[in-house]
Amino acid sequence: MTYINQPFHIKGMELKNRVVMAPMCQYSVEAHDGIPTEWHNIHYASRAIGGTGLIIVEMTNVEPRGRITDRCLGLWSDDHIPAYKQLVDTVHRYGAKIGIQIAHAGRKAQDAPHPVAPSSISVTHDDTTDKPHALTTEEAKEMVLRFKEAAARAVAAGFDCIELHGAHGYLIHQFHSPGINKRDDQYGQDLALFGEEVVQAVRSVMPPDMPLLFRISAMEYMQDGYQVDHAISVARRYQAAGVDCFHVSSGGEGPVSVVRPGNHAAYQVPLAKAFKDAFPDIPVIAVGKLERAAVAEQVLANDEADLIAIGRGMLNDPYWTLHAIKELTGHVQPPAQYERGM
Repeated sequence: MTYINQPFHIKGMELKNRVVMAPMCQYSVEAHDGIPTEWHNIHYASRAIGGTGLIIVEMTNVEPRGRITDRCLGLWSDDHIPAYKQLVDTVHRYGAKIGIQIAHAGRKAQDAPHPVAPSSISVTHDDTTDKPHALTTEEAKEMVLRFKEAAARAVAAGFDCIELHGAHGYLIHQFHSPGINKRDDQYGQDLALFGEEVVQAVRSVMPPDMPLLFRISAMEYMQDGYQVDHAISVARRYQAAGVDCFHVSSGGEGPVSVVRPGNHAAYQVPLAKAFKDAFPDIPVIAVGKLERAAVAEQVLANDEADLIAIGRGMLNDPYWTLHAIKELTGHVQPPAQYERGM
């Protein structure tokens, strides 16, 4: 028996297998308007044709200054909805489910004239980069509303699920990080509050059976960065607020200290397993150098995670899922047009 090609449910969403396309920024918006282009349609449709169970669209931002670059996707206007609906319909046509990762880059917004953050601390923690504007309490509350509005647009576009980006040093991560959030108000006294309010706001505009995923950095690599116990602590608040699945990554918060991420296969899987142990009632997605089919299968077979996410491996091979299933099972059912090649 193999695991990778088994169907899987997250609330009302049924996946045909346990493979997730991890969100990977394409920096391919042409008019700086945040609207997906032909590139995005071809990029995501090809992974659907390639057999992927769930495709998560790259980091998509709730306001223009929330983009990493001006060529990143956005969902801050109703004008964006038709292009995303076209993308969703295309991916559905080829048998995959599709979600979208909603986010704000915060202090990591490279092209924003005035980046924002919980506190006025630069990414480099020195004077080599401009310090971001520390959001006021009222501005933080307004930001929660922007996440809610973006989620409502994602629902209108027909996405099957929504993922909130609370990892890799972006805004939600910045708020729940003790080393980045140095506020004196309620959002500094309670590090989980901002993320909790975002989850609640987003959940309020989603259908009850639509899954809400949350990508989290389970540990930081900066000097005195938090460890997995802190991540699990804030994640408990997020689950209670409405999160249905955790997508477990690590790092991305700032300058790497003496503690560095691994560079070996499945290096983040122990973090996913820690979340799986802490949250036995909801699914956990593992990610990070899982592109070898046998390694991905092992993670699932050992019950270290419920789904596996492939990022760079799918940039390299749009048909990664079909190839992995064939390698593990000896047979695969590709689209009829490709049967002669497989």
